[in-house]
Formats: sequence, structure tokens, C-alpha cells
Amino acid sequence: MFEDLGFETLTAPQAALWFGGVIGLAFGLLAERTKFCFRRGLVGEDRRQALGLWLTALAVAVIGTQAGVFAGLISFDDHRFMVSDMPVLAIALGGVLFGAGMILTRGCISRLTVLTASGNLRGLTVLLVFAITAHATLKGVLAPARVAAGTVTLPMGESISLAALPGGPLLWTVLIGGAALFAGLRSGNRSTHLLMAALIGLLAPAAWIGTGFVLYDDFDPIAMESLSFTSPAAETLFWTIASTSISAGFGTGLVGGTFVGALLASLAFRTFRWQSFESPRQTRRYIAGGVLMGVGGVLAGGCTLGAGLSGVPTLSVAALLGIMSIALGGIVTGRLVDGIAPRLRPVYS
Repeated sequence: MFEDLGFETLTAPQAALWFGGVIGLAFGLLAERTKFCFRRGLVGEDRRQALGLWLTALAVAVIGTQAGVFAGLISFDDHRFMVSDMPVLAIALGGVLFGAGMILTRGCISRLTVLTASGNLRGLTVLLVFAITAHATLKGVLAPARVAAGTVTLPMGESISLAALPGGPLLWTVLIGGAALFAGLRSGNRSTHLLMAALIGLLAPAAWIGTGFVLYDDFDPIAMESLSFTSPAAETLFWTIASTSISAGFGTGLVGGTFVGALLASLAFRTFRWQSFESPRQTRRYIAGGVLMGVGGVLAGGCTLGAGLSGVPTLSVAALLGIMSIALGGIVTGRLVDGIAPRLRPVYS
């Protein structure tokens, strides 16, 4: 469709960069205001409210994405989420590692991006460690381990998508979207926060449709992408240090836009403040968490946004396994941390 829009100075990949920036800007603004975070929904003191916001966003993302599929605007038949031989070991192991990492760093990678823009130097450190580790797992020294884990597969055939199961896509959209929305509405959040969470959820189908339909160009194709921070973080780091060799794309725009949006929100509402590490032990903990998330995010096929908020709406079984594994890793690690925290109070304060 892109070739019909009449742009004379932008190619589809260049337009994708700006589009990613707009999506990221909106996400950064909304996520900073709502403290949008999957980790808080699992182990935070306000877990009911935090999970309610996340599930509200998921409900809207599921309904919006499947509406796009029903309208024929997008299709996930050839997407990586729908590989018939599902790399079950890599997804499950990666999810658990990512979940453990986000507990150690007190935030998933999207939340840490928002916190970095708000002056949190702990978040900045984790972002750098995460991006380097993710890139090493994708294309560097850790890639052989990724490939080895990916050889353990489970043949799923058409059952890789819930849409192929009895009831079809409509039933599963209603079940997942309805249950998530019901939980969100009963979470005790203010209506304004629920509205902002719903807007975050709309960003996922907007990105899918934008990259998969609006910016589709037969002569200059781009990847169909949505909200995700694993590959985009690695791509942004690589582009930052080698921009004359590679071009920025949707992912780079998404990360940059998120940073700008969160920064503007934190300045406008006066929540910006510099924060740093309190001890060497805390520094080691955050670095370890960044490494675990970097490896885990690549193996699992995405972070809490990539596998969760963007992946689950595709009705992919692989994405469901990914987000459930992340939740499992987060809950187990959270309980372990709670168990040792009294003995290591300076580390976990």
C-alpha cells in the first residue's frame, strides 16, 4: 500500500523509522504515566492494579489485532510466531531466564527504558548490558548456544495457532480478550489509568497494521513488527555505533520514541530525578539481570511486550508459552528473592 500513498522523499524503510518513533513516543508517554510494568503485576506491592493495567492493554491488543486479521489487512501465516516446528526448549528456557532477570533488575526492558528516560542510571546500565547480550545471542559469541537450544522442537503443524483449534479465532479472541478485560475492569484502577492502558493496547495492532499493511511495499519490503524491545534494543545499539554502515528501522524508532516520550512525560509531571546504584552488590545484581534478560529475550522470541502484548494477540501458541514462561521465571525468582532479602537487605532495598 505504501507505494500508493504518494510519498516522494521517503522509502518504506525510512517511513517505518518515523512510524516506529510515533508509536514509541505514545508508548513512552503512556507507560511513564501508568507505570506500565508486567513485573509489578507479578510481584509488586500493588500487583492487582499493575496486572489489571497490563491485562486491559492485552485485551484491547487481542481484539484490535484479530480485527485487523479478520478485515484482511494483515496475516501471521508466515510470521516467526507461526513456525510449525516450535523451538519449545528455547522458548521455555528463555522465558524463565527473562523472568528471573526482570526480577533482579526490578523491571522488564520496556519499563527500564522508561525509567532511564526519567533519570534512572540503573536502568541505563541494564539497557546497555541487555542490548550487548541480546546482540551477542543473536549474532555473536552466544549464537551457537541459541542455535543449539533451537534444535529441540515440537512439531505443531497448524496447531501452532489457536485459530486452528476448535472454535476458531473468534472464540479464542473472545475468551482471551474477554477474560483479560474482565480482570482489568475489576482491578481497582482509576478509569483514567484503564483508558491509558487501553491506548497502550491499541498501539500493538496499530504497529502490526502499520508495518504489515500501510507501509507494505513490493519493491522495498520491510518486516511486519509491533511493540518489542529485544531485537530493537540490539539494533539500536548497533546503529548507534555504526550508523554509517547500517540503516535505522522501525525498532530503532520505537526505542528512540519511547525514550523521548517518557522523558517528556517525566519532565512535564516533574517525576524526573537522577537515581543510581547504592552498592557494588546491587550493581552486580542488576548486571546479572540484564544478562539474563538479554539471553532470555532472544531465546523466548521476545520480551513481555514482544511475546506478550504483541505476540499473544496473534493467537500464537509459541507466544503464549513465552509469556507464561516469563511469568513462571518471575514468580519463582521473586519468591527466592523474598526469602533471602532479610539476610541481604542492602542488596534488595
